Amino acid sequence: MQLTMIGTGYVGLVSGVCFSDFGHDVICVDKLPEKIEALENGIVPIFEPGLEDLMARNVAAGRLGFTLDFAGAVSKADAVFIGVGTPTRRGDGHADLTYVYDAAREIARAMDGYTVVVTKSTVPVGTNRRIEEIIREENPEAEFDVASNPEFLREGAAIEDFMRPDRVVVGVETDKARDVMAKIYRPLALREAPIVYTDLESAEMIKYAANAFLATKITFINEIAALCEKVGADVKSVSKGMGMDNRIGSKFLNAGPGYGGSCFPKDTKALARIGQEYASPMEIVESVIDINEATKRRMIDKIMELCGDTVNGKKIAVLGVTFKPNTDDMRDSPSLTIVPALVGAGATVHVVDPQGYKEGKDLLPGVTWEEDAYAAMTDAEAVILMTEWNEFRALDLDRLVSIMKTPKMADLRNVYDPEEAAKSGLTYVSVGR
Repeated sequence: MQLTMIGTGYVGLVSGVCFSDFGHDVICVDKLPEKIEALENGIVPIFEPGLEDLMARNVAAGRLGFTLDFAGAVSKADAVFIGVGTPTRRGDGHADLTYVYDAAREIARAMDGYTVVVTKSTVPVGTNRRIEEIIREENPEAEFDVASNPEFLREGAAIEDFMRPDRVVVGVETDKARDVMAKIYRPLALREAPIVYTDLESAEMIKYAANAFLATKITFINEIAALCEKVGADVKSVSKGMGMDNRIGSKFLNAGPGYGGSCFPKDTKALARIGQEYASPMEIVESVIDINEATKRRMIDKIMELCGDTVNGKKIAVLGVTFKPNTDDMRDSPSLTIVPALVGAGATVHVVDPQGYKEGKDLLPGVTWEEDAYAAMTDAEAVILMTEWNEFRALDLDRLVSIMKTPKMADLRNVYDPEEAAKSGLTYVSVGR
């Protein structure tokens, strides 16, 4: 089938590349000439393991292309996917749908013949109905259907998630649109991947409800971790015991400095806002948002206590600033709260992150960037393990103790064993242990 993807950000690019690997002919559209030029030269603007090779293979096969020609790409398509950003709107927490609605208007003016307009972007309930209204307003004679097809991609594992999903959610209103979507996802149907067909509103809600529930699991275990520290329990043992219950499951039960990234912060705020608008408050979700911010502040207190209640004039090494490993995404990362607090308190902060510099250099002013963990830790008075990149999982603790001015570690991801750390001479604190 001929597919067009509007937007070459994280969702749009990953989805477009993966659809082309299914055997579809895919054209990805963006308005930024420099972005399209880079993609045409094989340069991927985001870090996602395996994406560059997969993109190159499908470009070489002639199934994948990039263009600035919006109208030309849309007019040829059997289905047009909207994969543009829906950032949190300043002031009210709602999703900003400007890019989505602008795309809908341009699609309406460019479509030629029956087309399924598919929303990949995460959008509040009612958005797809509004997209349908916009298209009919712009082009009353248009032959089309609107579908909701939210993505469930984990950064760092997005290709695997797309190719072997837990489920695919498709909201459609007509048999004709359902048939088109079934053809698009036929390669997954052959692998017996579950495809959930539902109405537009339910598809929109599934995305928000799923992300809010996962954010709630993270926040719950972080609250349990805080209590574990008070009562002398070990949160790793607690989460293991909880996760063995099939009704709960083990995923998203790792205590840490709070959730971040492109989805959970934005989607919890949007869901809370939707609840307020419909006089059906999402009180649990609202509490999750507040507790997550409090968790970040609790990490700052933990670091300060480790450093003798002051970091003024002290060199602090920070290992990892992206919100999770295997991504360059800094959006709402806990580091954006914790690191500025340290700098503001007078610390000299040295940061090392395999992919964080690209965004972090602008988001974290006043820090020194290092390429090597041991260089960052040399003469430091404390080291903070913020993101559990693989290269930070097997540090030589004896070497660490020998090169630091005062060997202290705040392990905010519980990577190391407290007894092993103590034997090496390291003053060590973690989360919930």
